[in-house]
Amino acid sequence: MKARNLIDFLGVIEKLKCNTRHSWTSSGRQESVAEHSFRLAVMAMLCKDEYPELNIDKVIKMCLIHDFGEAVTGDVPSFYKTDKNEKEENDAINYLLSLLPDAAQKELSDLFLEMAESITPEAKLYKALDNAEAVISHNEADISTWLPLELELNLTYGEENCQWSEWTKELRDEIKKDTIKKIENS
Repeated sequence: MKARNLIDFLGVIEKLKCNTRHSWTSSGRQESVAEHSFRLAVMAMLCKDEYPELNIDKVIKMCLIHDFGEAVTGDVPSFYKTDKNEKEENDAINYLLSLLPDAAQKELSDLFLEMAESITPEAKLYKALDNAEAVISHNEADISTWLPLELELNLTYGEENCQWSEWTKELRDEIKKDTIKKIENS
């Protein structure tokens, strides 16, 4: 990759550091999309021993790139996301990938397709962790930052995606206990 291409691409995805999510940190500020992606990648890296048969490097890449489109579109919480939002985000991803050399474009396009199809164990793990990280973040934030619908949503969000493995089911169960405790103590 040419240095200029890299710099230009990084200039666009820098917005992931600026664009905030509908999630707050424990210190009381909104979380950036980049912070979510970083912690998600750390989660994948740390569960490597639970999935020795998986290509964890691929899962980490999925975690790092999954919200690239939000550098252009900004974040739309999943409970508000429409088909139009999905299309805009996919268009943004296609635009971003077009800035890359062919080899990188192909690799990342293949990863986005694999994530969208959600058939491989790597894609399933990425998605389960993505959902789990979102609820962990909510549990760490002050409950006053939650919308009323999240009092119920945080009890169930991501359960379906976590059903594919015993470990992600256990993770989701522990997160749910934390959510219940947070609600009861509010």
